[in-house]
Amino acid sequence: MTTALVDYDSGNLHSAQKAFERMAAEVGAGPIVVTADPDVVAKADRIVLPGDGAFPHCQAQLHAHSGLAEAITDAVTRRAVPFFGICVGMQMLASMGHEYEDTPGFGWIAGDIRRITPADPALKVPHMGWNDLVIDTPHPVLDGIATGEHAYFVHSYAMQVTNPAERLAHVDYGGDVTAIIGRDNIIGTQFHPEKSQHAGLRMIANFLLWRP
Repeated sequence: MTTALVDYDSGNLHSAQKAFERMAAEVGAGPIVVTADPDVVAKADRIVLPGDGAFPHCQAQLHAHSGLAEAITDAVTRRAVPFFGICVGMQMLASMGHEYEDTPGFGWIAGDIRRITPADPALKVPHMGWNDLVIDTPHPVLDGIATGEHAYFVHSYAMQVTNPAERLAHVDYGGDVTAIIGRDNIIGTQFHPEKSQHAGLRMIANFLLWRP
């Protein structure tokens, strides 16, 4: 069982790679391969798409790698390969991003990416640091993770889902902010699981063993 950690020049993958390798070794989930090769992604048993920075830039970087977005789409939508999007990698699952300019996403989770607008003006944007998860919908990748667990966030934009059932968890930051989304063979976190200690590592381990 091979997990492809997609490298499309969207940020430093070192922490994510180390966390996925650590948990793969613990649960016997096979190799973690960091790759931008569409052929490797097409053959992977699991796919992880990270992302740091602005939504339009990440989309442009992904599509600048010939065949990579198409390989991901085919694997996830046709072969139902388990998929994990992280931070902007999660946001890219949306219908549309509205950061700087309107940018289409994969459209796998209906909704829009919009700037966070906390009701409390004392709360700064970006939303940066630790926050407590509120679990909205049970999911196998969330086994062993309860409301109140901490996760580490760094973002100014968040997903507003169309179907509430596809929002698996949120946090309170002057209002509800989507933290985890998912349906079928797709899961995504706005926070960085590789930096979120117990909750993040448990989620990574659960994903590596997940059979949707």
